[in-house]
Amino acid sequence: MRQIILDTETTGLETSQDHRIIEIGGVEMINRKLTGRHYHQYINPRRSIDEGAMAVHGISEQFLADKPVFASVVKEFLGFIDGADLVIHNAPFDIGFINHEIAKLDGVYAPVDECCHVVDTLVMARAKHPGQKNNLNALCKRYGVDNSQRELHGALLDSEILADVYLLMSGGQVNLNINQQSGGSVRDADGSLAVMARRIAATRPPLRVIRASAEEKHRHTKKLASIQLASGRCLWLDDGD
Repeated sequence: MRQIILDTETTGLETSQDHRIIEIGGVEMINRKLTGRHYHQYINPRRSIDEGAMAVHGISEQFLADKPVFASVVKEFLGFIDGADLVIHNAPFDIGFINHEIAKLDGVYAPVDECCHVVDTLVMARAKHPGQKNNLNALCKRYGVDNSQRELHGALLDSEILADVYLLMSGGQVNLNINQQSGGSVRDADGSLAVMARRIAATRPPLRVIRASAEEKHRHTKKLASIQLASGRCLWLDDGD
């Protein structure tokens, strides 16, 4: 299973006002493990940046003046996400902006959500934590993900942080730290114990599979038979299993 955790930064909030993408960042996960591969690109929007947007991401028009336009990087970007599920926080926003850029290329490329399955972590968070704040900062606090470097929004940093949040929120790689007295466990706003992110190294070898021996299988079968005899029905023996 290949997934790309993706984020964008833009000149403003509305594609209806022809606001444009100025930064794309994405990190690759395969089978829920970060591979170390990533995509990151600044983009010249050839238009002004709203003051409110610049206050969020800190990217100036001067900084973007010598960066490529979207048409110059679209092939490489679509090649990176090809065949992957896209994991995005508030996906309609980012997908809307990507499709807005693609639409300007006169039908050369299909809308990205027609080529990739999209997972919206904001929808996931609202289902798991109804009535609570579910922006990325709130989720970092809830799940014990370190976002101390996130003074300003940045597409690549936010995608890396979202990767940790997504793994924890969807039952991935976690360290509960239940027995630690300090410096490890984190409590949520309601006092419940939260979890701490612990990334598994991409270079870690596959876990060894230990299969049951013939003797263990024989003892297991005898145990199921005794359950069947005592109760009249053993679910594990239904349908011949």
